[in-house]
Amino acid sequence: MINVLLADDHEVVRAGYCRLFEATPDITVVAEAKDGESACRLYFEHQPDVLVMDISMPGIDGLEASRKILARDRAAKILIFSVYENEVYLTRALDLGVLGYITKRSASQVMIEAVRQIASGSLYVGQEMMPYLVKARNTEDGDPLSALSPREFEVFLLLADSKSINEIADLLNLSPKTVGHHYAHLRNKLCINDIAGLTRLAIRQGLIDA
Repeated sequence: MINVLLADDHEVVRAGYCRLFEATPDITVVAEAKDGESACRLYFEHQPDVLVMDISMPGIDGLEASRKILARDRAAKILIFSVYENEVYLTRALDLGVLGYITKRSASQVMIEAVRQIASGSLYVGQEMMPYLVKARNTEDGDPLSALSPREFEVFLLLADSKSINEIADLLNLSPKTVGHHYAHLRNKLCINDIAGLTRLAIRQGLIDA
């Protein structure tokens, strides 16, 4: 039996995938998380075989939650399923040590196969993401965001999404001073002087909606 922890901030989405899993003889859902923090907590409480996690959630996102979990348990088997279809999120996830990435556009068709593959320790990237994987490998040196650390990348996304320094500090459990340092570092790395510039870059990269 494959024990799954399902993390998504939308109750309707969780309910739908719970039904899908429970209709599968070899998969059961042991817990549900509605945000990144609870995903981290429930992972270590239940030690699931596979954590299926959305990226965009309140508080810390799915990538930061993955980073925290993998920092404590390198053997954690995590499958990202997200609305985002671009090489930036895909390569960020794989670089962290996540074993799989599928999009919500195709998740209902491939979710069961993906969970089984990841439970066995295999990498699974959805077919719709393969062109982005190829593109990322061919253009990695030209990606302006590749120089950012995982923490800087998360601060970048939150700033681009109009969060203030204090709001980000609360969300990430950091001091405003530390967030300010991350902001200064990522501005220098990206050669961008203000938050409007960060927002424009995030939109161009397909990381947030215009």
